[in-house]
Amino acid sequence: MWSTFSEVHRARPVRLVGRERRSGFLSPFVAVEVELGTHDVPGRVVAGLTVGGHTLDCWYDGGRRLAGIDLVDPQGKVTHHRSRRHGRPPTPPDALGVMLTGRQLTVLTRIDGVWTARARVELEHDVEPADLVPHVAWQPRAGDAAPSPVASWRSGTTGQLGLRDVHFVANADGSAYLREGLAFLTMTHAGPGFFGTARCGVWSFDPTTYAIEHCSDLWFRRDGVVRGDHATHVVRDADRWLVAASSWATFDHAPEAGRSVDIGLATSEANLLTGEHVLDTAPLGVPTGDLPAPVVGTWDPHLTRIDGHWHLAFVAARRFFDFYPALARAEVAGSLDGWRLLGAATDRRATEGTVIARVDDQWRVLASDGPEGRSGQRRRFPVFDLAMDEVGALSAEHPTNIPWPSVLPLDDGGALMVTFDGTPAGGDLCGYGTHGDLVVLRAPAARTTARTTARTNGASGASHLVQPPERQERP
Repeated sequence: MWSTFSEVHRARPVRLVGRERRSGFLSPFVAVEVELGTHDVPGRVVAGLTVGGHTLDCWYDGGRRLAGIDLVDPQGKVTHHRSRRHGRPPTPPDALGVMLTGRQLTVLTRIDGVWTARARVELEHDVEPADLVPHVAWQPRAGDAAPSPVASWRSGTTGQLGLRDVHFVANADGSAYLREGLAFLTMTHAGPGFFGTARCGVWSFDPTTYAIEHCSDLWFRRDGVVRGDHATHVVRDADRWLVAASSWATFDHAPEAGRSVDIGLATSEANLLTGEHVLDTAPLGVPTGDLPAPVVGTWDPHLTRIDGHWHLAFVAARRFFDFYPALARAEVAGSLDGWRLLGAATDRRATEGTVIARVDDQWRVLASDGPEGRSGQRRRFPVFDLAMDEVGALSAEHPTNIPWPSVLPLDDGGALMVTFDGTPAGGDLCGYGTHGDLVVLRAPAARTTARTTARTNGASGASHLVQPPERQERP
């Protein structure tokens, strides 16, 4: 079916502000961008948010060429937050930026088109999105009547520093959901930090030009609070949408010993391919009791209905971060509960990004072996049968990080893989979590040759698959 996947396109649409607005926010993910009309800033430019009597001010002081954050509580108490290492831009900036991503507040500056984080602070509590109001102010030095350097400003829902966790929006039968020749992708919008700063968006994808365009934002309400859960799969099932998401939004909040990630499911009859939506989720009921103990978390859901029964591919972790792919099947046809484990590749320790796909007319589970895997299980795309026994691997370039193998078959017999890499953004202060580039790989249709036939034998008919190494059982 497919020969080797090779890179044909790469994109990195960095935007602090995504969907513009100044009020009526649905989530605690809000950004402000302030364009400076001059590098001569004899005072302080302030941009921030007010919420529930609190003031969250991010600032750039041109006289000292410093950026920082001031938090003011309802009683007027001020706390100051600066980074000694990262707070001073190397040259006067062209713009000042603010990102509230869940509980994290970050101030950034932009120089020559590149945004860099200068300071950040973790808020103690969740904020009420509807009460968020952005503001911008100019505070000249005492006795200085200098005009405001602010040329313009805008605010809105956060955009992204990077894109990752790429899944095609699918029909229940596993085929890509298409509309007017466009496919659609769910992707994680990376924020300026770890998992709690990220969230989920839906994008259109043109299989001909590889162009992407942001379409909608999906938020998830758990325990009465709107979250930025992500690593999401969206499925069209008759007249409704199924949305399975990983609860990464609160991973950073818990003490290390109490951290966990679960998979939630939401349903909706709204048009999730446009606008903003808050979805109420309930636990999907992943059969962790069928897996070897311990299991501290599950994530990366992928849903497909096979012979009337829903199948759920997912990732399970023994500890953070030691994880492997697994597959479950709903015992009752049409039901999305009562899951029974079909198999788990417990020999893995750094494999995720599960995708249920048809490969040469057989159902398979695709996944991605990360660089921290065992010998022979690194930087490759293994292919498993429905018992989660490896039957081969896709012949493909493997970008950095753990890119997901989201494959779109083409009419000519070839295929596209739309995935991501580990390229960071936002500077060193952000740490891990700002990745990555969107990467498109293409594989032409495999030609039937003696060599190809030889490679497919013993691989359950999966054409042009690299044969698996000998399975290593985990002790």
